[in-house]
Amino acid sequence: MGTIGSFLLALIAFLGAPLFVVILAAAMLGFYLSDIPLTVIAIEIYRIVDTPLLLALPLFTFSGYVLAESKLSTRLVRVTEAFLGWMPGGLAVVSYITCAFFTAFTGASGVTIVAVGALLLPALVEGGYRERFSLGLVTTSGSLGLLLAPSLPLILYGVIVQQMDLPNPFTLQELFIAGILPAVLMVVLLTGYSIWTTRADRLESRPFNRKEAWKAIVEMRWELPLPVIVLGGIYSGFFAVSEAAAVTAFYVLLVEVLIYREVAFRELPRVIREAMVMVGGILLILGVSLAFTNFLVDAEVPQQLFDWISTFIESKFTFLILLNLILLALGAILDIFSALVIMIPLIVPLALQFGIDPVHLGIIFLANMQIGYFTPPIGMNLFIASYRFKKPVAELYRATIPFMFVLLFALVLITYVPGLSLFFLDR
Repeated sequence: MGTIGSFLLALIAFLGAPLFVVILAAAMLGFYLSDIPLTVIAIEIYRIVDTPLLLALPLFTFSGYVLAESKLSTRLVRVTEAFLGWMPGGLAVVSYITCAFFTAFTGASGVTIVAVGALLLPALVEGGYRERFSLGLVTTSGSLGLLLAPSLPLILYGVIVQQMDLPNPFTLQELFIAGILPAVLMVVLLTGYSIWTTRADRLESRPFNRKEAWKAIVEMRWELPLPVIVLGGIYSGFFAVSEAAAVTAFYVLLVEVLIYREVAFRELPRVIREAMVMVGGILLILGVSLAFTNFLVDAEVPQQLFDWISTFIESKFTFLILLNLILLALGAILDIFSALVIMIPLIVPLALQFGIDPVHLGIIFLANMQIGYFTPPIGMNLFIASYRFKKPVAELYRATIPFMFVLLFALVLITYVPGLSLFFLDR
């Protein structure tokens, strides 16, 4: 029975069944073969309702969709260019910071390439940067904000792991704080590479203009407090994460709909529908994944997996190398939300056995997923950029490879220097 069930499960997955159907079928088969009533699946799915952090997911998603509909990207580019455009490689720095901020708040790497990249690519080329370099920069920068609050993958990792009853639990605020230095490291290394590789190019430099900077601030005056309200409130402990999400949603709605009036009232039902379809898909996969996780724990699969791996791998150092290789491959194949709900229940118990802090593991996981977005041959950002900029995918491969090596070096530092993630935490 188990062999036939496993064969049918593999068959429906191969035929393209939705991910939540495959996971749910696997959980049902496992519980059935273990003589456990299938009602436990409904209990596990209902259990996520009691998760306070889960409220942040739809609220931050809605905020991101509203911001993506507005002209925030234009104002963001203008204000960062006004203040940073005078630096050596200033426009490249503008691109990295703008994309990181936009991705962190919208939660979607592809949206950043479409919305912000469409503004930055012509500006980079006109500023004297080579087209291939500019293509690589914009494609790579699309996923830079995944380690920064209130990134949706960061929140989802926290929600999943907090359902696992770890011996060394953590708060979502700690996870947000842990992502700061690794994200800064990536931006700094990319900036250094950009300055070095364009040192012989004749780049246009624009001196700092106080009037232009003031105009940019005035134009964006209602959105500038947003990171202070959200990040300051979370990092200081003044807001719980769910409270910060509610404040963010209300503030974004007030600014973009009533003050700027860039998102019309008649468009709100469509925006809400699109955002909640996204959230519904995530929650459906999350619910059935928690049920499957419960089966894995009952069947002691993580312990058996650890015992098997231990016969080949004894050191934490070697395990981390293998982990990075697997995650980079997964990041290029799966979308980040699917990768999180499928792999976290297996990886976290293994990592704990090797003495890896779960907060540090989360940063490693998301750093890998960030690079996986543009890993050839099927990284999602490569195809989005190819479609948006009307360039062959092969050209995007060549353009992004130098940036990938820079970020892989950053990944090595993030992986083997836990202090980068845990420096501000008492863990």
